[in-house]
This record gives sequence, structure tokens and C-alpha cells, in this order.
Amino acid sequence: MSVKNALFVAALGSAALLAACATQEAPKPEPTPRAEPAPAPAPAPAPVAKPEPKKPAIVNLASTELFEFNKATLTTEARAKLDGEVLAKLKDLGSLRYIIVNGHADRLGSAQYNQKLSEKRADAVRAYVVSKGADSSKIETLGFGKTLQVKSCPDQKDRKALIECLSPNRRVVVEIQGTPR
Repeated sequence: MSVKNALFVAALGSAALLAACATQEAPKPEPTPRAEPAPAPAPAPAPVAKPEPKKPAIVNLASTELFEFNKATLTTEARAKLDGEVLAKLKDLGSLRYIIVNGHADRLGSAQYNQKLSEKRADAVRAYVVSKGADSSKIETLGFGKTLQVKSCPDQKDRKALIECLSPNRRVVVEIQGTPR
């Protein structure tokens, strides 16, 4: 081998060694495909506003139309008023939740007597409403005696005038709650 050939082989070998020793970058992996963002979820339907529950219908019935003084028996006028106001409201309901009948008395007489009288008045209205077809299991009666006066009157020598003045306190309040038709 000639020196030229030897140099050539040596140069070639050196180049091969250098090439083998050279640091080579590892091949980059293929880029992973990007995931497309998920489509935005459909917007939630707007909440449907629930209608506010109806407030109970409250019917205030004064004693002068329902009861005579010191009595718990319904008058003819009382029956007509109950038919026109309470029973008419009941017919407008698809379903009845409850009826509360509150009886009241004026301040004349003892607390015990007026308590019993107010309970009897509430019971009289309940019995009449039930006789016209209302569900008795949904009717509650309460007597308030002379505790919730709506009118105050000065004492008078004329008892009839005092009884007349206090008549708004002798009343029955009927509260009806149900779902309209």
C-alpha cells in the first residue's frame, strides 16, 4: 500500500470515527395531532319562571249580615252572602287545599263566653259550607273570642248603640286556598 493510499484510508477511517462519535440529535417524533376542542355544550334552557302561588282568597264577613247579636245561627242574609262570596270562590277552584274559618266576638261578655260564641259562629259557617258540598276534611275552624277587635267604641249608656257600634267585631273570616281552574 502506498503512503497515499494509507493516508486516504486513515483519513477515511478518521472521518468514519468522527462521524460515529458525533452527537446526532435523535429524530423528533412526529407531532401528535392536536385534539380539536370539544364543541361548546348547548346552552341550558332558560329556567321557566314558575308562577307565584296564588295568595289565599280571604273573605271577611261581618256579623250584622251573618249573625244576630249574641247568636251563632246563620241568618237568611248570611246564607246568601256565603253563597255569593265563599261558595262562588270555591266553584272557581280546580282543587281545594284548605278553608280556614275564623270566628270572632265583640268585647261584651266574659272572655270564656265570647270564646265559645266565636267557635260556634265558625262552626255554623263550616256546617253551611259543608252542606253545600265542600270537603269537610279540608275545613278548619278557629274561635278567637274577643281578642282581635277591628273597631273600638267608647262605653255608652245606650246599650243598643254600643251593640251597634261593636258589630264589626262580631264577624267570621273565611280563608280559602286552592288552585284555580
